[in-house]
Amino acid sequence: MRAGARQWAGLGLLALPTVLLGLDVTVLYLVAPSMAVDLDPSGTQLLWIMDAYGFFIAGLLITMGTLGDRIGRRRLLMIGMVAFAAASVLAAFAPTAELLILARALLGVAGATLMPSTLSLISNMFPEARERAVAIGVWATMFALGMAAGPIVGGLLVDAFWWGAAFLLAVPIAVVVLVGARALLPEYADRAAGRLDLVSVGLSLASILPVIYAIKHLAVEGVSGQSVLFVVVGIVAGAAFVRRQRHLTDPLLDVSLFGSRAFTVALLVLLIGLVGVGGSMYLVTQYLQLVEGLTPFTAGLWMGPPALAMFAAAVGAPVLARRIRPGYLMGATLGLSLVGYGLLATAGLDDETAVAIGFAFIYLGLGAIAALGTDIVVGAAPASKSGSAASMSETVQELGIAVGVALLGSLTTAIYRSQVSVPEGLSPESSAALEDSLGAALAGDLPAGTVESARLAFTTGLNAAALVAGLAIAAATVLCLHMLRNVPRLGQDQGDKVNV
Repeated sequence: MRAGARQWAGLGLLALPTVLLGLDVTVLYLVAPSMAVDLDPSGTQLLWIMDAYGFFIAGLLITMGTLGDRIGRRRLLMIGMVAFAAASVLAAFAPTAELLILARALLGVAGATLMPSTLSLISNMFPEARERAVAIGVWATMFALGMAAGPIVGGLLVDAFWWGAAFLLAVPIAVVVLVGARALLPEYADRAAGRLDLVSVGLSLASILPVIYAIKHLAVEGVSGQSVLFVVVGIVAGAAFVRRQRHLTDPLLDVSLFGSRAFTVALLVLLIGLVGVGGSMYLVTQYLQLVEGLTPFTAGLWMGPPALAMFAAAVGAPVLARRIRPGYLMGATLGLSLVGYGLLATAGLDDETAVAIGFAFIYLGLGAIAALGTDIVVGAAPASKSGSAASMSETVQELGIAVGVALLGSLTTAIYRSQVSVPEGLSPESSAALEDSLGAALAGDLPAGTVESARLAFTTGLNAAALVAGLAIAAATVLCLHMLRNVPRLGQDQGDKVNV
């Protein structure tokens, strides 16, 4: 097998766990109702079932990315695949809500080993800048496509089998990856790296987990003393973490990378971009199903064209970046995505076509920044630290999704609550109360006049959330055009590069 063919075959193999990770982010969107009937979780337990996966992925990405640099990225990928498959089986057959929460947490831990392993292996397999950028574009597309397909796959499997079947997809994927890994994937480890600093691991968890918990708490109960306390704890732990990294010979995270303006700004753009996309995706899927009354499968079909737009941008942007500087290209596509936020901000009832077109523009922007922004971040690090750099890219993207769902979802819920009375006896959690009350209205369990007002109230909330997200994306557009303008075109000679 030619070396080039082996590289691309290896990329195809790495696409499998990447799609799987994206699926598990959103697969419970349509699985949750059926699962709730069997396990009867409380409102708090339901939130943990939904959130534990992303919670632990985000908290452990930095640690696992650095661990892969030390023990070998292929080895960590294989260990993670076995763990992910085992946790998936536990989730599929969990007899209680408590065990399902545990399984989802274990899936998050295993997922944290897979994400940086796949991305850092790509950086080893494709050392040439042009090919690496295209490969990263494919990687970013597979994760986003997995997220887009999650609700559809979950809905189809629940209809055909039972809610646990959605988790069992991990088993055949794990078998294929484990069989093909040794033949198609190179091993890489930084043999000169020292031992993993457990104090740094603890501080990284203490800086990330409380902040994520505070964001999710904010989405449920609004600003409170508890959420503020967790943010303060996270900030203090983060400051201690950075200080310790500066004095370690082999730090968990090389904070000197933040001395690169391109690295830092690219991370910030990824964060802002995923806030907009994460919140918008959640609200658009709710709009199509709850407001327009579409079935899960039909709603999934409406999400197909946006996914194609994202795929085209993620694969095409690295090719265009050979002639156009990445900063200008990212800024231009984000500028186009503002058209999408504008369409969502002005959508009304029975406007699924405008909403789908709007989300296609939003996904267009995501495809470009995910491919080029991630390439800038990973390319800024030496080969021995690419796992650490990859983990930073993924951490900010996971954080962006969490912030987007929490903040934009909370804004929509607040507007909805101001216009529609939530019936007594429904779950007090914001998202559950919104879905339960709107669902009850559409099912005819509430007075007829409530149906139209509920649909209109949610749509008004979607409009406001899109406007806020659009303003943030406009700021990210300016950042790209101004702060990343000196990032060289892909493939430009090192001697021609501008210090960024």
